Amino acid sequence: MPSMSHTKAAEAHESAAKTARMAAEAHQKGDHKTGLEHADKAMTLSTTAHEASKAASAKSKSAH
Repeated sequence: MPSMSHTKAAEAHESAAKTARMAAEAHQKGDHKTGLEHADKAMTLSTTAHEASKAASAKSKSAH
C-alpha cells in the first residue's frame, strides 16, 4: 500500500530533521563534539529517509 510507504518515509525525514536540529543546538552551545555526532547521525538518517522516499515513489508508480 503506497500510503504506508509514504508515511514511513515522512517519519524517517522527521527523525533526520529532529537530529539535525539537535546538532545545530549543540553547535550553538559550543558543544562541537556532540554537534558532530548528531550531524553524522542526521546524515545517516537522511540517507535512510531518501531511500524510503524512493521506495514509496516506486510503489506509487506501480499502483497505477
